[in-house]
Amino acid sequence: MTTEHVETTGTVLILDDSLTVRMDLVQAFESAGWRTLPCATVAAAWEQLAAEAVDCVVLDVNLPDGNGVDVLRQLRTAPTTAALPVLMLSTEAEVQDRIRGLRTGADEYLGKPYDSGYLVSRAAELLAPATPAETEHTVRVLVIDDSAEVRERFAELLQDNGYEVVQADSGLAGLRLAAARRPDAVLVDAALPDIDGATVIRRIRLDSALRGIPCLLLAASDDAGAELTALDAGADAFVRAGTDADVVLAKLSAALRQNSAPGPAVDTASLQRLKKVVAIGEALLAAHAEHLRSEGFDVVQARTGEEALELIAFQRCDCILIELEDPEAGLDVCRKVKAAPGVRDLPLIVIGVDDHRQTMIDALGAGADDYVNGAADPRVLLARIRAQLQRKQIADEHRQIRESLLRKEIEAAQARADAEIALTKAAMVEELERKNQELEAFSYSVSHDLRSPLRAIDGFTAMLLEVVDEHLDDSGRHYADRIRASVKRMNEMIDDLIELSRVGRAELQRRTVDLGAMAAEILADLAVGSNGRSVETVVAADLFATADSRLVRNVLENLLSNAWKFSGQAEAPRIEVGRGRAGEFFVQDNGAGFEMSQAKRLFSPFQRLHKQSEFPGTGIGLATVHRIVERHGGRIWAESSPGQGATFRFTLPG
Repeated sequence: MTTEHVETTGTVLILDDSLTVRMDLVQAFESAGWRTLPCATVAAAWEQLAAEAVDCVVLDVNLPDGNGVDVLRQLRTAPTTAALPVLMLSTEAEVQDRIRGLRTGADEYLGKPYDSGYLVSRAAELLAPATPAETEHTVRVLVIDDSAEVRERFAELLQDNGYEVVQADSGLAGLRLAAARRPDAVLVDAALPDIDGATVIRRIRLDSALRGIPCLLLAASDDAGAELTALDAGADAFVRAGTDADVVLAKLSAALRQNSAPGPAVDTASLQRLKKVVAIGEALLAAHAEHLRSEGFDVVQARTGEEALELIAFQRCDCILIELEDPEAGLDVCRKVKAAPGVRDLPLIVIGVDDHRQTMIDALGAGADDYVNGAADPRVLLARIRAQLQRKQIADEHRQIRESLLRKEIEAAQARADAEIALTKAAMVEELERKNQELEAFSYSVSHDLRSPLRAIDGFTAMLLEVVDEHLDDSGRHYADRIRASVKRMNEMIDDLIELSRVGRAELQRRTVDLGAMAAEILADLAVGSNGRSVETVVAADLFATADSRLVRNVLENLLSNAWKFSGQAEAPRIEVGRGRAGEFFVQDNGAGFEMSQAKRLFSPFQRLHKQSEFPGTGIGLATVHRIVERHGGRIWAESSPGQGATFRFTLPG
């Protein structure tokens, strides 16, 4: 039995028709700080659940007025109890009964006779919320002593100094509690009723999950050999009877400090926790199964390999035993188990009917990890199982360490690669900027130089018309007008190209800008120049942004001019300027719209989605808008459909 002096862990409802079982579980749970609600019938359990909430349920399968699996099914379907941790107990040996319970939603399934200490620890584990590893916690000390008086004395001393205390009254109970609660330190008496304190420490040091826990051995003996025995067992410190409290605390603090060195985190299951063994077969395994249960193993007997694999799919298993009464059939089961994904790494021990050399060779060749004669002392099988479990634990530990080191190597290599890429990108971000500046300067120069010949073409065309006007017919005048219109459009394109090049070269002068007021001014100017055209305009309030005032005005002028132009054929034209739910700004109209499949062309120079005759323009405006928004660190996108208008959204970070 184990005892803990902590606040109430929670409330557990115990449903079992056996008075002996109920009393045993009540004592075990209440000793661990739980409040218990024992019930003998399903009806009583439902009344109890209706009266108050519980934190955990322990549920027998065979009940006088119902079936535990049916109760579990109802618990899982009710919203108020669907998430309750449920642990099932049963004398039913059938694998299918376990599978039925686990499939229905049991968090744990134990056969009777059960280990009450494991059951209580498992309930606490299921109830405990996940805690991040970085979170600071109160240092937990496990005190193992068969004297209640000694335990209480140490508990009082440690609690007064800020430690959390967990108590156990025997060596085996202490090991189970260490596996379940993972204390930060252990104080263990040298003389215990089952195994001595030195053996407790040795088993902790052999356990990959627990070996780093600091251990102090308490001894009443003044014999010099007692300290040597303690240190040889792996104790971090030796404390004699009558040692001052300050010395005990100092030795505990030093042990905790010395064992706090950082190292690779290894998530390994403790060898001391309840181990589940699946035994495939019947005749030879019956006697061994009882012996293993008496040693704290949960043994489930399966009749076939298929049945065993089906169970393992639902419940964790630590070791598999295969009976070899029929060698051919048994070896076939061995091969199937070792070939199953997720199972092949589990320790597998074959129990044969003889000591024949060839039988053992065949078993090991079929994938078995060990071979034991069924007629051997049950303690031999127990020792072999423990050896295989320890081998598996060490292999898991090494694998996790290798994976941890490999991850670190990969991360380091990735960091180096990222650094190299960053340097390369920086050299390219610089080269590209230089090329862009050269291209913008070239564009500005070319655009500026094109103005002179265009002015000459326009001027000479005008002079020619004055001279030959009376000799031209309507067709000639039409050609002359076409020339002058093309010259005008070319001048507009040059102006837009110059503006686009200026956007890339201009230094941003950020300040707080009222986009709403700016949009209202632009819309008013558009209305004045539209010969009395009526357009409904809506501008939201408080459209403030941190941006370059001159450039952001260019954005709004382009977007609003487009909205004004493309809504020209709408029956009731409407333009809205506002802010979206994600904080972006938008300009929306109910005009001509466009196909979204063509949206990627919108922001490229000279790309137009409508005919010049329908909606005139140079195709440069949105490219300029895109460049300005990008220079502010934002983005711009459009939403539209033909005849349903368009919405342009953009962000201005900062």
